[in-house]
Amino acid sequence: MMDLARHPWARDGVHMPRDVLAKIEAHALEAYALGPEAEGEEACGVVDGPASDLVADAAERIPNLANRYHQLDPEGYPRTGRTYFLIDPLKFSRRIEASEKAGRPVKVLYHSHLDCGAYFSPTDVDTALAGGSEPSYDLAFLVVSVRGDGKGGGAHCDDRKLFVWSGTAFVEAPLVLF
Repeated sequence: MMDLARHPWARDGVHMPRDVLAKIEAHALEAYALGPEAEGEEACGVVDGPASDLVADAAERIPNLANRYHQLDPEGYPRTGRTYFLIDPLKFSRRIEASEKAGRPVKVLYHSHLDCGAYFSPTDVDTALAGGSEPSYDLAFLVVSVRGDGKGGGAHCDDRKLFVWSGTAFVEAPLVLF
């Protein structure tokens, strides 16, 4: 059950320094240039901050394991990192617990979408709910859209949106930059 009194960012959104968002977007751009045959992969990571407020001020990258799992078992994991992110659930759970104990809880799970916009996809919903009826963790979810110019000249981040659980669905929430 969600504890919104202790984790209000999972309902109210977050306040994020612009330089932290810039680091997340840089990660998304780097991941866009990675993957099998440079087709790109989704970036993913977390942002934590002081337990006392909505500030999320320290981003940490997490490896996207989707390509690795796809290579080992293409039938069991048919999607590559281009359209999917997969993180180690045990390491993620330990990261959540450790940051909570340290007084700097993880507030945001971020990932990028490649050439398709910043929205909370059905796959994103399934990942956040992990088979349950509400999110497994009290987090906000940031999706950063990365698009190529279609001419081989590079990529740029064209949008970013934050989502939280409303009790019945994921809805867009405030991402206040400062």
